Amino acid sequence: MRATRFSMKTAPFTVLKCSIAGVHAVEARSAHSFPRHIHAQFGIGMIREGAQRSFSGRGTVEAGSGMVITVNPGEVHDGMPIGDGGRRWSMLYLDPDVMHGLADGIDAPASDVEFHHPVFDDRRLAGRFDAFYARVTGREADGLAAEEAALLLIHCLVPARRRASAIFPETGRARAMIDDRPASSVSLADLAALCGTSRFGIVRSFTRETGLTPHAYLLQRRVALARRLIAGGTPLAEAAVQSGFFDQSHMTRHFRRILGLTPGALARALR
Repeated sequence: MRATRFSMKTAPFTVLKCSIAGVHAVEARSAHSFPRHIHAQFGIGMIREGAQRSFSGRGTVEAGSGMVITVNPGEVHDGMPIGDGGRRWSMLYLDPDVMHGLADGIDAPASDVEFHHPVFDDRRLAGRFDAFYARVTGREADGLAAEEAALLLIHCLVPARRRASAIFPETGRARAMIDDRPASSVSLADLAALCGTSRFGIVRSFTRETGLTPHAYLLQRRVALARRLIAGGTPLAEAAVQSGFFDQSHMTRHFRRILGLTPGALARALR
């Protein structure tokens, strides 16, 4: 595997704040060779640039740009760059209790959670890692979005051990809860309990029936509420808060993405 050269002028390690307690994020850019060591957490990461070779409890492996890497708690591993160009990677470390909770949400027994492969060359999985990484390290705390992305990622890495029911639960009550209170905070646990299923079950069922995940549907309803408030003359900053957005810039970004225009443009057009 050929490594790619790149500049390493920035700080070699950066710790990022995460919106979920028990999840820790690290951005790394280094040519350092790590000796054999262990972590107390589950590790999930992605090689962004360059490549590395590592020993793990599951054999010696190589990982290049775009590949997802994993490590289990207590697993002895090391890491060294391939070539002299170094490598850049992103890592998420999940405390065992967080991982067990996510496993329970996808119907996998929490007492027997383990990553079986140290490296994945899978674009779909890489996309899910990026989605969770962005949502858990983003400035705007959105628990539903982060939890949803976490479950979708873990479902790819830890297959459910109990066969899920072939019957999808009725999600009408979940949609009604969001429709009635789009500005309120809602969790997957709330929606799952309402529909009598697991957290992953509600994501899967909701998407099957509506074409949107619960979080994507919630954003649609919040944008619709914000549009009504702005049309009624509510100031933009106030409309953002009343419709459940983190702030005005948060509202603007989703407003433009969904409707194709900014809240300010709408307000000016309706004056």
